[in-house]
Amino acid sequence: MNEVEYLRIISGQRTDWRARFLKPCLWFLSLPYRVVVLIRNRMFDWRLRSIASTTAPVISLGNLTTGGTGKTPLVAYLTQWFQKQDVKVALLSRGYRSLPGEVNDEKLLLDRLCPGVPHYQNPNRCASAVRAVDAGAQLLILDDGFQHRKLSRNLDIVLIDSVCPWGHGYLLPRGLLREPKSALKRADFVILTRTDQSSQAELEGLTNEIAKQVPRNLIAHAEFRPQGLVNAHGETQSMESVVGKTVGAFCAIGNPEGFQRTLERAAFRVSGIQVFPDHHHYSEDELNAIGTQAAAASVELILTTCKDLVKISEHKLAEIPVWAVEIGVEITTGCEAFHGILQSLANEVSSG
Repeated sequence: MNEVEYLRIISGQRTDWRARFLKPCLWFLSLPYRVVVLIRNRMFDWRLRSIASTTAPVISLGNLTTGGTGKTPLVAYLTQWFQKQDVKVALLSRGYRSLPGEVNDEKLLLDRLCPGVPHYQNPNRCASAVRAVDAGAQLLILDDGFQHRKLSRNLDIVLIDSVCPWGHGYLLPRGLLREPKSALKRADFVILTRTDQSSQAELEGLTNEIAKQVPRNLIAHAEFRPQGLVNAHGETQSMESVVGKTVGAFCAIGNPEGFQRTLERAAFRVSGIQVFPDHHHYSEDELNAIGTQAAAASVELILTTCKDLVKISEHKLAEIPVWAVEIGVEITTGCEAFHGILQSLANEVSSG
């Protein structure tokens, strides 16, 4: 069972006999997982496991579920915000699913979005923090760090996708929750993402639920909005120049449905989207197949994400132009409170 089929089963998209058989099995497996998570968290809560600290402030950006909440755009948002405050930032990440001797797609994308910013990829993020500070970093951003409790942090930000906030309602592997909802009590700030894809009633209900764990004034809403298109050669064009065209799409991200909704809300006519496992590395045969399918559907463009574009060099597949949608982050509510907290950290760095 590959990742795409697994997601279809736990989300309820598949209802055949195999899916009905596997769901109880996956739920049973989630029970020991819950126990392990509980024990691990208690060991950190009671200081039975050591927590390393660093002389530079640390901001952790993470989530309760696996993948797909929009961490990479927000890492770039935070990095660029602190750069405007003349703060020297370094990024710390695990390097999840990178090929041997190479870096993963998130680093490639962040290198493009935040040129010149040091990015340390190492499962031992405590060691990376020491290296970063020794190299002159004044502030560290820990990507996907909510569960990485070995490194102390000054600000713990948790992202929650408003469209699928609780990972289909179950802990891994029956659902996508890494921890129970109650873990939000550790968060210093919560950002609901993709709020433009949820109704006002849904957002209010979700905000009320989160407010049981985190004060309401520490909850913000954010939207990911298409800013334009870019291809593998670095050429760009505006959204206005291509809106309304019939497109094919492909992606290997944690939330492919969110990408499809983004395209549809941007007024593209999406003939189909080919989905690959998160962080997938494309083979030449797979790219040829994407082009063949797009040509058969007579699409005008093939669209993908910037996270996927950095892994391919082709600007055309089957002679059809390939473009990635550049996404910008806009915090629509809670912006003043959020920026106030960031400014406090920037002032701390300045007073040094």
